[in-house]
Amino acid sequence: MAEGFEQELILLKTFLHEWAARGNNEVKPLLEWQFLGRSKYFRPVTLFACHAAMTDEPVGVPTIRAAAAIEMVHNVSLIVDDILDRSRFRRGVLTLHCRFGLLPALMASGYITADAFELVDTNPFNIQRIAELFRRLAAAETLQWRLRRHPLGVEDWRIIAGEDTGSMFEAAACLGTGDEKLRHYGRLLGMLYHGCDDVGDVKGAVALGGGGEEDLRDGILTLPAAIAIRDPEVALLFRNPTADGLQVLLTKMEDALPVAERYLDSIAAEAEAEATRVAKSPEGLIKLVRNTRRLSA
Repeated sequence: MAEGFEQELILLKTFLHEWAARGNNEVKPLLEWQFLGRSKYFRPVTLFACHAAMTDEPVGVPTIRAAAAIEMVHNVSLIVDDILDRSRFRRGVLTLHCRFGLLPALMASGYITADAFELVDTNPFNIQRIAELFRRLAAAETLQWRLRRHPLGVEDWRIIAGEDTGSMFEAAACLGTGDEKLRHYGRLLGMLYHGCDDVGDVKGAVALGGGGEEDLRDGILTLPAAIAIRDPEVALLFRNPTADGLQVLLTKMEDALPVAERYLDSIAAEAEAEATRVAKSPEGLIKLVRNTRRLSA
């Protein structure tokens, strides 16, 4: 995913390291822990790719600061997700609340939020995009939680994915270009990422023998679930699962994967078409779509 943006990512990582080192002594250990170099930086790479697609100007300090702000918002969402999911580990490292405690983790998320805004405080457009992103993430997570165990369809999934992950990639696209031109491309790329993650989770759950997967346990509407519950009997299981029913659901979701993959192909095609329609130099954006599409493999 980072191919072609190695130098920009070095600048970003250096910026985040120096930012964490300047943090309040009470919070500094939490910042350093949360921002260990284990991120794949999908959202900053999207920002850099959108910047490169619309201008020949090199990435400067304001763009690095905007990328850092996006990465901070992403990490706030990860902290909250890990607490909600009761996750002990993320990518092999103890989650922030398990390492430092629940209240310190929540306070650190607030601290990161404040600094994300401060990073873009000289650019009204960027401030508005970060504010919009936080509002949409809050509403999307609340919607997704309210609709858990509701046997809804693929169009409902599309709305949720567009407001959840899609809003993050939209913001990255807008901050990368300084305008709204690639907003829809960002939304499609985020939906594609969200769907590939859904498919990858099912494949991983099957490989591990099922059980313990947070979305399945909590009745979150993933893309494979939205396809599987077209069957009324599966929809009943989704609404009222038993211990044995969760395994049946997982099997039905595995059966839905070929349809899910074809649907992801259609989103990828939409994103490529949007990049071609809008961008001055769409090649990098198309490559980003294709790299993202491979994530479900």
